[in-house]
Amino acid sequence: MNTTTTQGVTVSVTTNYLPDYSSPSQEHYVFAYKIDIQNNSEYTVKLLRRHWYIYDANGVVREVEGEGVVGQQPSLEPGDSHQYVSGCNLKSGLGKMRGTYQMERLVDGRTFMVEIPEFTLVVPYRLN
Repeated sequence: MNTTTTQGVTVSVTTNYLPDYSSPSQEHYVFAYKIDIQNNSEYTVKLLRRHWYIYDANGVVREVEGEGVVGQQPSLEPGDSHQYVSGCNLKSGLGKMRGTYQMERLVDGRTFMVEIPEFTLVVPYRLN
């Protein structure tokens, strides 16, 4: 599990390779990642936007940004957490992702960026 904390907001990531949705012979590798966002700050915060960089070992870099996560813009009171699962496909079976969330402190409307820790996406047999 990869974890980082920014201004009291902790983001943890775990990943899984999905062989049933992948087709290595067609250079199509599918991964799921689970994100856990924990608000350890003293303020209620709202997740406004996401910004991802997806690196494939074949040299392709994709950038993805947009509102919320999986159609939601969750608000987290102090001590609350939010989890979601999403996915990514690669052509090489080896890559990594990193990014940021734009958050808003609801008490004063101040926005700030929360780092999403870099994590790898690796087909298990490539680890040997």
